[in-house]
Amino acid sequence: VQLVESGGGLVQAGGSLRLSCAASGSRFSINTMGWYRQAPGKQRELVAVINSGGGSTNYADSVKGRFTISRDNAKNTMYRQMNRLKPEETGVYLCDAHGDSFITDRLFEVWGQDTLVTVSS
Repeated sequence: VQLVESGGGLVQAGGSLRLSCAASGSRFSINTMGWYRQAPGKQRELVAVINSGGGSTNYADSVKGRFTISRDNAKNTMYRQMNRLKPEETGVYLCDAHGDSFITDRLFEVWGQDTLVTVSS
């Protein structure tokens, strides 16, 4: 199973970006998905998580009311809408997924590739 990130780029402060994280592979199910970021010189932090059905989400206090995490299980894709972005939110954004492999009959965790988001002031 692989996760492919898309949607990063450059945006002005106060602007918006939408990131996608698509899972691909054979015979698997995705459970909880997470959204992380890492600013230059700082530790990786958890931004938000979403449960398997998409009905339960949790956000870091710093993004509540501005960021939204959602998923389309028919497309095996998680979406992350970021509004009113701030320059200090520049950094690498990543997604991860916990799931079940029906081939190996084992749980797995997989990460997407780094996606750079730059917020200019």
